[in-house]
Amino acid sequence: MRTRALVVSVLTALVVFPVAASTAAERKIVVAVEAPMSGVGRVDGLDQLRGVELAARQINAAGGVLGRRVLVIRADDRGEPRLALPTFRRVARARADAVIGPYNSSVAVINLPFYVRAGIVPVQMASTDATSGIGVNVQPKTRQIAPVEASFILRQWAPGSVAILAGASSFLAGQADLLEAALRRDGVAVTRYPVEPGRDDYGADVARALSTGPQVVYVSTKVAEGAKIAAALQASGSPAKCFMGFANQDPTFVAQAGVEVSRHCVFSGVPLPQATPTARDYVRDYRAAFRMEPAVWGAFTYDSARILFRAMREAGTTDYGPVLARLRSTRGFRGATGTISINRRTGDRTKVAVRVLSVNGRGAFVIAPGSERSS
Repeated sequence: MRTRALVVSVLTALVVFPVAASTAAERKIVVAVEAPMSGVGRVDGLDQLRGVELAARQINAAGGVLGRRVLVIRADDRGEPRLALPTFRRVARARADAVIGPYNSSVAVINLPFYVRAGIVPVQMASTDATSGIGVNVQPKTRQIAPVEASFILRQWAPGSVAILAGASSFLAGQADLLEAALRRDGVAVTRYPVEPGRDDYGADVARALSTGPQVVYVSTKVAEGAKIAAALQASGSPAKCFMGFANQDPTFVAQAGVEVSRHCVFSGVPLPQATPTARDYVRDYRAAFRMEPAVWGAFTYDSARILFRAMREAGTTDYGPVLARLRSTRGFRGATGTISINRRTGDRTKVAVRVLSVNGRGAFVIAPGSERSS
C-alpha cells in the first residue's frame, strides 16, 4: 500500500505541477483602473480608463509584456471615500498585478495603503501631497500646483486681499493651505471660509467671502460645489476676480455652470492633449481607437500604463518590489504628457506642466493669457 501511494504521489506531481506552471505563465497581466466612472466625475474617469485601454491595446499588439497579454479591468469608485475599501477589495479579488489610480485624493488616502499591503503596484493619480511615497505618480502634486497659482495671482492681478473658499478634504484643504501661505508671504491679506459639500446653493457663502471686499476669490472645491460658487459669484455683480482651483478643471464644471459663467473664471490645471505637442500621436491613436476626442487625464493614465509596462519588462517580473524599484528609476521617459522622471524617494514626477487655464467660447479649456509667465 505504501508503494502504491508513492506511485500515485509521483504521478500526481508529474501531472499537476506542469499544468500549474503552464497556467501561471499564461495568466494575463491584470491592470485595474480606479477612477470615478459613474457619477459627477465620470467624464474624466472614463477618459482615464480609455487611456489605459489604448496603452494595453498597443502593447498587446506588440506581443504583450513578458510574453503575457495585458487585461484592463475597471474599478469604479465614483470618487466617493465610502467606496474606497470596497473598490480595493474588488480589485484584490480580481488578482490584479497593478492599479492605475485612484484619481480622487479623498479615496486614495484611504485605500492606497491597502494596495501596498496586498502587493498590488500602485501608479496613482492623486494630487494630494499626503500620498507621496506610495507607489509612483505622473500627475501634478499639491506642492507643484500652488506656486503656479500664486505666481499668476500676484503677477496678473497684484491683489491687496484674497478670499479663499475651501473644502476640507486632504487635497482641497492642502491646496488652499499652500496658496494662502504663498500669498501671505507676499503681503496679501487673506480671509478663508470653509465650504460644506453637497448643498444646493452657495449664495450666502459667496456673500460672506465678498463682505471684506477682496480683489480675488479663490475656490478650492470639487466641481459640484465649484460650479455653483462660480455662478453665485457672477450673479453677485462683484468685480472680484474668480480663480477656480485644480479640482475644477473638468468638462462637467462647464456643463453645470455654463460657458458664460465659466468664462468669468480662470483655473489651475494642465493643457488638453490636443494642445500638447508631445501628445500628437496619442491624440491621433485615441481618436482612431474610440472615435471621440480625448479629455485631459487619459493622457496621464496612458503614460502611467506605459511606464508600468516598461518597468515590468525591465524587472523581468510583475512582482511588487522589483517593479516598484524600476518605476522609481524612471528617468527621461518620453510620454504623451512630456518627459517623465520620477523622484526615487517620493515616487512623484519631478516636473509637470501645470498652467493657468481659461474657458473659450466653445466651452473648452485653453491656456490663459499670462500663464506662460507664471508657470
